[in-house]
Amino acid sequence: MNVRRTELLVAGAVVITLVLWASAFVSIRSAGAEYAPGALALGRLLAGAVVLGAICAVRREGWPPRDAWRGIVWSGVLWFGFYMVALNWGEQQVDAGTAALVVNVAPILVALLGARLLGEPMPPRLLAGMAVSFAGAVAVGLSMSGGGGSSLFGVVLCLLAAMGCAGGVVAQKPALARASALQVTTFGCLVGAVACLPFAGQLVRDAADAPLWATLNMVYLGVFPTALAFTTWAYALARTTAGRMGATTYAVPALVVVLSWLLLGEVPGAVTLLGGALCLAGVAVSRSRPRPTAPAARPVPCPEEASEPA
Repeated sequence: MNVRRTELLVAGAVVITLVLWASAFVSIRSAGAEYAPGALALGRLLAGAVVLGAICAVRREGWPPRDAWRGIVWSGVLWFGFYMVALNWGEQQVDAGTAALVVNVAPILVALLGARLLGEPMPPRLLAGMAVSFAGAVAVGLSMSGGGGSSLFGVVLCLLAAMGCAGGVVAQKPALARASALQVTTFGCLVGAVACLPFAGQLVRDAADAPLWATLNMVYLGVFPTALAFTTWAYALARTTAGRMGATTYAVPALVVVLSWLLLGEVPGAVTLLGGALCLAGVAVSRSRPRPTAPAARPVPCPEEASEPA
C-alpha cells in the first residue's frame, strides 16, 4: 500500500512539474520582451527564494547537511543560474522552434551523465523512449520555426543551456540522498540568485520601465515554475533515476503546444500535433517497466516416478 501511494505521489509531482515548466515557456516569451535575460533570471530566482525560504522557515527545515552542499552548489550555479540566463538569452536570438529543438538535447545528456557519473542503468526501454520523444521534439521544433529567425550564437546559447541543465540535474541527484527535496531546492535557488547578482542593476532599471504584466509574469515564474515545480521535481528525482526523470521532460514540448493554443491562440498544425503525440508516446515508453516473466512451471512427476525411491 505504501509503495503504491509513493508511486502515485511521484506521478503527481511529475505532472505538476511538467505543466508548470511548460507554462514557463509562455511566460518567458512574454516577460522577455521587457526584461533582459540576466535580469529576468535574477528576478525569477529572488521571487522563488522568498517563497521557498518562507516555507522552509515554517517547516523548520534548517540547513542541509554538510555533505549535501557540493551537489546543491553545483546544481544552483549550473541549473538555477547559468541555465536560466542562457535560455532567456538564447530565446531572444532564435525562434521558439529552434530553441525547443536544441534545448531538448538535455534529457539525452542527463541520461549519459547519469550513466557515466552516477552509475545509473540505461535500459533499452529508456533509450527507445528517448529516441521516439526526440523525434517528436524535432517535429515540433521544425514546425514552430519561423525560418530565418535563428542565429548561430543563439543556437550555441541554447546548447549551453541544455548542458547546464544536464549538469545541474546530475549534481542534484546525490544531494537528494542527504537532504530533503525542499532543502535542496531552496538553497539551490539561493545559490543561483547569488550567482546572478551581477545583473541586479539591470533588474532595477528594467523593473522601473517594465509594465505591470511583465513584472507579474516574472513573479509567476519565480513562484510556480521555480519554487513549486523545482520542489516537485526534486521530490520525484529522489525516488527514481536521473535518466528516467530527464526523459519525462520530453512531454514539455507537447504541453507547450497545448498551452500556446489555449493561451496565445496559436493553432498547431498537423506536424506539430504529430510531434507532440510522439513526445508523449516516447515518455510513456521510457517510464514503462517490462512485464515480469512468469516462473517456469515445474513438471509434475507421474505416479510411477513419485513412488520410486530417491
